[in-house]
Amino acid sequence: MTKEEFKKFQEKCAAQIEIIRQSAHDLHQSVNQTYGDDLPYGFHLDMVVEGISDFGYLVCTSEDDVLPLFFGGYYHDSIEDARVTYNDVMNIARKWLTEEQALMATEIVYALTNDKGRTRAERAGENYYKGIRETPYAPFVKLCDRLANVTYTCSVDSGKKGSRMREIYKHEMPHFLPSINPDSDDPRLQVPFEVVTALAEILIDEVDRDEIRRQWGR
Repeated sequence: MTKEEFKKFQEKCAAQIEIIRQSAHDLHQSVNQTYGDDLPYGFHLDMVVEGISDFGYLVCTSEDDVLPLFFGGYYHDSIEDARVTYNDVMNIARKWLTEEQALMATEIVYALTNDKGRTRAERAGENYYKGIRETPYAPFVKLCDRLANVTYTCSVDSGKKGSRMREIYKHEMPHFLPSINPDSDDPRLQVPFEVVTALAEILIDEVDRDEIRRQWGR
C-alpha cells in the first residue's frame, strides 16, 4: 500500500478511529493507570498510534485492515493493564468493526499481552514472542510500542528512571528485534526497516546505518 493510500483510508475512518481512541483512553483512566511521571496513560497510547499513523503503510495490505490496526494500537495494553479479558476486547471491537475485523484487532491485543511471570524476562519469554511473530500486524504494533516507550524514555523529561530504562531497552535490542521478526514474506508480519532505524537512532549513540542494514538484510 502506498503512503498516500494509507493516509486516505485513515482519513476515511477518522471518526471511528477517534471514537476508539477515546474509548481506550477512558478504559485506562477507569483503572487509574498512568504513564511515566503521572501522565494519563492515553499519552502513551497516542504515541504508539502516532507510529502506526506514520509507518502503517509499510505493512497494511487492505483498507479493511486499517481499523483493526488502529484498534490494536489503542487497545494493546488493555488485557494486561486494564482488567479486561479477551472476550471483553472482542465485544468492544464489535461496536465499530465487522466480525472479521474485530477478530483481527483482538488477536493483535492478545498477542501483545505479556505472559504471567515474576520478572521482565519471564513475562516476555519465547512463548510471548512466538505469539507476536504468528499474529498479523502484531510485530509492527509491538515495534511501535517499543518506539513510543524509547522516545519517551530518552526525552529530557524522563529523569533518572528514564536513564535506567534507556539502558534496559538498549541492552534488549539485539534480542528484541529478532524475537518479533518472523522473516516472513507476508507484509502484515514484517518489521519495517524504516521503523527499526527510527528506534535505533534514538536509542544507540552514533548509529551505524550500514551495520543496521547488514543485520536487517538490506
